[in-house]
Amino acid sequence: MNRIYIFKRFERFWHWSQAALIFTMGGSGFEIHGTYEWLGYETAQEVHTTAAWMLIWLWLFAFFWHFTTGEWRQYIPTTDKLIAMMKYYMSGIFTNAPHPFKVTRLSKHNPLQRLAYLFVQLIINPVIWISGLLYLYYSQWDAWGLDWLNLADVAFVHLAAAFMMVLFVIAHIYLGTTGHTPLSHFKAMLTGYEDDPDEKNKAS
Repeated sequence: MNRIYIFKRFERFWHWSQAALIFTMGGSGFEIHGTYEWLGYETAQEVHTTAAWMLIWLWLFAFFWHFTTGEWRQYIPTTDKLIAMMKYYMSGIFTNAPHPFKVTRLSKHNPLQRLAYLFVQLIINPVIWISGLLYLYYSQWDAWGLDWLNLADVAFVHLAAAFMMVLFVIAHIYLGTTGHTPLSHFKAMLTGYEDDPDEKNKAS
């Protein structure tokens, strides 16, 4: 079986470190919210804040990397094979139909993935980022002229964005099991190589 080198080292580092930080923030955030008790409120808040700053710096560096390397083009929306991908996920995946999209180094994400990742990067992440920083620096609102904001509303927006991220992560993990084997996509994000079961694609 041919193997195609798809994901560069930074992409793999970015993926797994982002995943670790998101899980850390999710776990500590829901404890802060009072969903359960484990670390204690103060420790959970410290963990959440530290992970948040690490994630913000990771995002900033990732944006810089994507734009300087040209990899940002991987997220440009396209309608090419969009309907085919929708049909595949709705029915074809359950009937062992052939996958309508072939991964290459120049096209790593199918049309639905592009839309999902773009939504995360342009909507969910900024909302979590801005609402979280507003919540963290609540004492500075008056000095910033933001006294018209309501803390409860900011907290609600932050929580809503967190639930959206949880839904994305659940869908992401599930779809990660839909390769030619349940672990093939996860393996690719560890090694950088995607298997080509049809042996048609060549590494560029």
